[in-house]
Amino acid sequence: MQNTLTPESLLAGIRQTRLVAIVRGTQGQAAAKAALAAMEEGFRYVEIALTTPGAVQAIREVRAAAPAGCFVGAGTVLTVQDVDNVSAAGGQFMVTPSLAPSIEESARRGIPILAGALTPSEALEAMNRGATAVKLFPASIGGPGYLKALRDPFPDIPFVAVGGVGLEEAAGYWEVGAIAVGLGGPLFGDAGSGGELAPVRERARAFVALASDYDRRTTPKSLR
Repeated sequence: MQNTLTPESLLAGIRQTRLVAIVRGTQGQAAAKAALAAMEEGFRYVEIALTTPGAVQAIREVRAAAPAGCFVGAGTVLTVQDVDNVSAAGGQFMVTPSLAPSIEESARRGIPILAGALTPSEALEAMNRGATAVKLFPASIGGPGYLKALRDPFPDIPFVAVGGVGLEEAAGYWEVGAIAVGLGGPLFGDAGSGGELAPVRERARAFVALASDYDRRTTPKSLR
């Protein structure tokens, strides 16, 4: 299945939407339903963690049913074999929690990849290996203040803040330069393990509205 997402288009897209959704749970079918629910409420980029049983099949199902303009990726992609499996299932982007061989392999294939890093050295190494952007993880360890300090020497590295980011925290990361935030539990709750989808839809709408409102407040009228 041909990938319709390039590193450049992923980067442009998450800069625009400011949001990436992260599904992790105990049931692949439930994770697929949760991912599609978030997409239907306005999320364009959703990853399903490979630690979820049946994740690869879930990615295949979401790719087949995703609304136009929405993209499904995989999280916790660590190995070359993981990249193979996700690509075969139609996964359109990769995400790692750390520096891993999957970064170079994804970059070699032209597949967008958000590479996990925490320290300055790891962030630079991730980009040198071909990352599309750096997933600052876990962002909650240092909060927006840490990201601000990290961006001072690396103003050109695109950072996505992930880990402990909820509705109350998201804007704080955008304000210090995160191009997007990654939302797991605060968005999906237990939906990836069979929990109710109605709360996911409600929270998804709230996050999309938050990002839209932030853009309205920070974009000069002449550029809207």
